[in-house]
Amino acid sequence: MIELNFSNKYNHKINLIDNKKYIFDPLRKKNILLTNEEWVRQNIVSFLIHELNVPLSHIAIERGLTFNKLRKRFDVVVFDKHGKVNILIECKSPNVKLNQKSIDQLVIYNMELKSKFLMLSNGLKHIFLKFNNNKFKIINSIPKYSDL
Repeated sequence: MIELNFSNKYNHKINLIDNKKYIFDPLRKKNILLTNEEWVRQNIVSFLIHELNVPLSHIAIERGLTFNKLRKRFDVVVFDKHGKVNILIECKSPNVKLNQKSIDQLVIYNMELKSKFLMLSNGLKHIFLKFNNNKFKIINSIPKYSDL
């Protein structure tokens, strides 16, 4: 898999099943087909756990939500200790350029979830946003879980 832009290199359990690569997802507790986007998602989960110290039990992956009567799916969310969404994350494949359309998609999802922090990543580039005074501002990084 392509080397991604994270400060640490994480050890992921990769298995070959029926000549296809799978990556073990510690949240879903099963092997997931290893696509480029899944590679980014699993590295982000590792980043959340190992760098931001987010408890595993406070992370959710690929769950659905309804927005304007349309079913949407988010990639990753982090909940605070009260169960409120605190970080909403959209993962893209490394070959997908991050642009305003990608940011707009994330902001639209957030209209329903009302997260304080957003992260958009293709594994090579990461964009962090913080909601403040009814608008989003680009920030350098997301604080550690204990500081949220």
